[in-house]
Amino acid sequence: MSSEAVEFSVDDTTVRGTFSVPVGAASPVPVVVMAHGWAMVASGDLQDYAESFQAAGLATLTFDFRHLGRSDGTPRQEIDPHRQVEDFRTAVTWVLTRPEVDPAKVGIWGSSYSGGHALTVAAQDDRVAAVVAQVPTISGYRAARDRWDDATIAAQQARFDHDRQGRLRGREPLTIPLVSPDPTAAAVAYPGPDSYAYMSAEGRRCPEWQNFVTVRSLELARSYEPGLTIERIAPKPLLMIVAADDVTTPADLQLEAYERAQQPKELLVLPGGHYSVYTDHLHVTRRAAADWFARHLLRPGRGAIPSQQHDGQPLEDLP
Repeated sequence: MSSEAVEFSVDDTTVRGTFSVPVGAASPVPVVVMAHGWAMVASGDLQDYAESFQAAGLATLTFDFRHLGRSDGTPRQEIDPHRQVEDFRTAVTWVLTRPEVDPAKVGIWGSSYSGGHALTVAAQDDRVAAVVAQVPTISGYRAARDRWDDATIAAQQARFDHDRQGRLRGREPLTIPLVSPDPTAAAVAYPGPDSYAYMSAEGRRCPEWQNFVTVRSLELARSYEPGLTIERIAPKPLLMIVAADDVTTPADLQLEAYERAQQPKELLVLPGGHYSVYTDHLHVTRRAAADWFARHLLRPGRGAIPSQQHDGQPLEDLP
């Protein structure tokens, strides 16, 4: 691959990423635009996914959302889903300025929070030709009600209100740890050993990763509802990858949303919790997404391409 560090501006703020094109490929080529989930950055396992797409003959653009990683924006570690959707759409605009890219063959990939963004962008943007949404956020409100009891919800709301009062008075935004090694720690954005194990491991790979987010990020997430427009994605082909025991972005919400999506669509359900798609099943999820984009961007109308085996089954035959 030929790779270069790139940047573009969104509302006068610089977003940075990496653009890669297969060397020797006949231009123009299809491209996949991709960004990571909640508070994660582009220099870790997002590159593992990008490498699979590149090996299939696709160009890729990976980038950090504003306020995170290598991109600019203050306050740092502020996660605004609406801004991130705009970052995604501007990234699509940017790749369409590149002569190496086929403008009719733009795919988008997202996982977890950015999986919700992929659903949102695909529903809104007709420049998108194919989409993969992995363990996607479907409803911020319903996910929070599933995860937290009433007392915790009330405590979070008090924290949101306190932060709003402070911001009005010109104070620095309140922040909260993203993960903690202490499973009993209060006021952690993503409590639990699974979240700590995955995010801290990625943090060791990614020097840009920071273990905190603004409190306002949690309040904004509570009102984010990317599943509401899933019916509008068709006729763009949609692959959803779901972890059967996911409680972070609850699997039942994902499956319910998938049922409302229109054809063409496919569903890949894998055993395990939310983070298993990046760990236990990384090879499977990378290959499934690469196959999907190759089928619909490189070889449209030719059906499934030959795939590697998983537990004796061709990947396209997995449930």
